[in-house]
Amino acid sequence: MHSRRQIKGLICGLTAAAYLAAISAAQSSNVSFEVSLVKVDNALETKPSSINASTPGRFTATNTPVRFLVLYAYGLLDHQLAGMPDWTSSSSFDVTATYASDSKMTERDLRMMVRDLLQDRFGLRVHEETRQLPSFSLVVARKDGRLGPALARSEVDCEKWIAEKRPQAQTGGPSTVTPTGKRSACEMMATRRWLAGGTRTMAQLAAALQSMVGRPVVDRTGLAGGFDMDLKWATNETTEDGDGGPSIFTALQEQLGLKLESERNPFQVVVVDRITRPTAN
Repeated sequence: MHSRRQIKGLICGLTAAAYLAAISAAQSSNVSFEVSLVKVDNALETKPSSINASTPGRFTATNTPVRFLVLYAYGLLDHQLAGMPDWTSSSSFDVTATYASDSKMTERDLRMMVRDLLQDRFGLRVHEETRQLPSFSLVVARKDGRLGPALARSEVDCEKWIAEKRPQAQTGGPSTVTPTGKRSACEMMATRRWLAGGTRTMAQLAAALQSMVGRPVVDRTGLAGGFDMDLKWATNETTEDGDGGPSIFTALQEQLGLKLESERNPFQVVVVDRITRPTAN
């Protein structure tokens, strides 16, 4: 499961050449879901979002903004997607789509089928271009390299964990920020005010943070391997919130021992030409 609110690491960057290949591949896909259901959810403030493509024969998205379905379908980071109207981030949907459980679907096949679903049900049309964008570098905050109290190295082998189909929900150790007091194993969960990850890389953390700070975030920490992490903040602004809680920038330094530094770089982006609210089931 993953998304802006529950991220498993399925969102990844594509090279410039891969963008065009991905878009053209979607148009020539010969695989599709047998049945798909889409309905409004809109509980972003009260429960996490999730995308689950790991169950054979079934793809589900729960309480998920359309923006994050597009990010998943095209394998994009947040800054690689432009032109999405506001409702695609503020309105969330439940999606259930099925296919033959005995078919040998790859992750690429599933992403292509989600692209087709978005085209059919949301009228999605896109093109690709290069843009110069303001961004952040994620770096270690302390000169001595010490990490924050809520960031610890993990020795869990996630490939083995997932291959053995071991449960992930609430099995990744104690958490100080989740409602249950437990984090998930080998995935990341996040809301607008907290983030918890089990055995996540710095690149995966950077990908999650960009949704919170509204800019591309590039991992320049030099930290390899997986980490367990808890992060809690009160506002995305650089100033402290009125309720006394830290901004996400302050929380990063105090809790994880990391910080964000401003920069500007060229990025390949997928631009949305058209998207509409979903057609009826």
